[in-house]
Amino acid sequence: MLSGVDRVLVVIGRTRHKMVVVELQEAVKRGAKFIELRLDFLAKAVDFKRLTPYKQCPWVATLRRPADGGRFGGTEQERQIILRQAIVSGAFEWVDLETDIATTIPRFGPVKRIISYHNLTETPADLEGIYTNMLRQDGDVYKIAVSAQSPADVVRVLKLQQSAPKPTVAFCMGDIGQPSRFLALKYGAPFVYAAFNKERGIAPGLPSMEDFRTTYPVRSIKPDTRVFGIVGDPVGHSFSPLLHNHLFQRLKENAIYLPFRVPRGQLPQAVEAYDNLPVSGYSVTIPHKEAAAQLAREKEPNVEVTRAANTLVRRDDGRFIAANTDYTAAVESLKAFLAERAKDGPVTQLSQLVILILGAGGAARAIAHALHREGAQLTITGRTYERAHSLAEEVKCKALDWHARHSVYFDVLINCTPVGMHPNVDEAPIHFSVLKPGVTVFDTIYTPETTLLIREAKLRGCDTITGVDMFVRQAARQFELFTGHEPPLELMRDIMRRALSPLTKALVQADGEAEEAKEAAPKEPAPDDEHGLAGGAD
Repeated sequence: MLSGVDRVLVVIGRTRHKMVVVELQEAVKRGAKFIELRLDFLAKAVDFKRLTPYKQCPWVATLRRPADGGRFGGTEQERQIILRQAIVSGAFEWVDLETDIATTIPRFGPVKRIISYHNLTETPADLEGIYTNMLRQDGDVYKIAVSAQSPADVVRVLKLQQSAPKPTVAFCMGDIGQPSRFLALKYGAPFVYAAFNKERGIAPGLPSMEDFRTTYPVRSIKPDTRVFGIVGDPVGHSFSPLLHNHLFQRLKENAIYLPFRVPRGQLPQAVEAYDNLPVSGYSVTIPHKEAAAQLAREKEPNVEVTRAANTLVRRDDGRFIAANTDYTAAVESLKAFLAERAKDGPVTQLSQLVILILGAGGAARAIAHALHREGAQLTITGRTYERAHSLAEEVKCKALDWHARHSVYFDVLINCTPVGMHPNVDEAPIHFSVLKPGVTVFDTIYTPETTLLIREAKLRGCDTITGVDMFVRQAARQFELFTGHEPPLELMRDIMRRALSPLTKALVQADGEAEEAKEAAPKEPAPDDEHGLAGGAD
């Protein structure tokens, strides 16, 4: 471990010195103890004297060229002159030098050197050879940042990190590579990168400092930390990492929960690749629930029935057990709602209800089978009639053409489609004219909690159930399967309420202790005259 270096290197990149100063001050207020200044973002010549009065922690000087994902618009000779000026300025404890120029810029004084390699298009076949050559150069830390095209690339880079003979930070850029940005710490990296302002588009897949404060307790990651995660496409919207990581912290579990983006049709290959880490368990979301059921060697009974799984738990022999926690969670949510609505009167039974299910995917399969078991009268409709018809035959109910969904009677409408999910929050899966007073509308989407469907249903006098309660219930069962411990539901609801509220957030402190921040997180500094551009590099 390098002395005097924090585990999170916060990256600041702005076009104006004025905004760099603002972010330097705000970053320190929020807990930054190690900062990289992306000098290539500055639109005008670097003025070190203007920045140094605001120095409160160690700084890294980086001047990245476009070929490596940077924005410096001058010549290579001009770039190297500025890097030399940064080194001798006294403002920086560290400098980042690409491997092809590191030999031409000699070490000077106490300034430490990060020797870096970037590849924005691939994980090259000769990466290990490139790294071996880098290790011969005069560096204090060696950085590898490459683009992952598959989970196999992620695992390959993490293996390089794990076997590094000198201090190294190796990770993959992009959504597929995002787990490596956290797991590098597990395998020996002295620090990882975080954007102070995520809107600046500093590098693809780069998490923000706020992500580390609210969702990923990276300072508690150890070599023996167990790895769990959510696998799907997309996964960036999911609150599962926030919820599970807070539970791990509060219940003192040595574990981290990460997002694993895996494109449709690639789940078996991804799970096989990540066995090398290994990943101890997955929450499974769209579009992999049916593939997850096929992949597992052992299945809980409800998986056998539904042929869909939303949970995979690794056994001691490396095989996976599949479970479907959606199955019971949806029924429990409906029963709890009906009991609350009845108050002291008779509770409506599910067998008394006519229910229209929108969708025929993994979540719909679990809910349809669970409600069929309860004796509910079901109708199923989906964009693909063949899938809806197949599911309807399994649960012995009616299938309906998608275009006829507005023509049937129902007591309860359950949306199991992704229509209305972030970022497509202005969409709804049904015309609002069918939403009558007394109807119950249950939307399984929880991001956002108040979807357009839920909002319009409330306006029309319907009873509503949001996806948050079902999400919490299914996650509680997953957590129990992952750890053997049953988490308190009310604690989970509290975490979700704070996560979804614009005024409160549950924050994780640097030492891994959890605290409740009852004020809004500080706002990002006002934007200047620049635009955040995706596709850069760290």
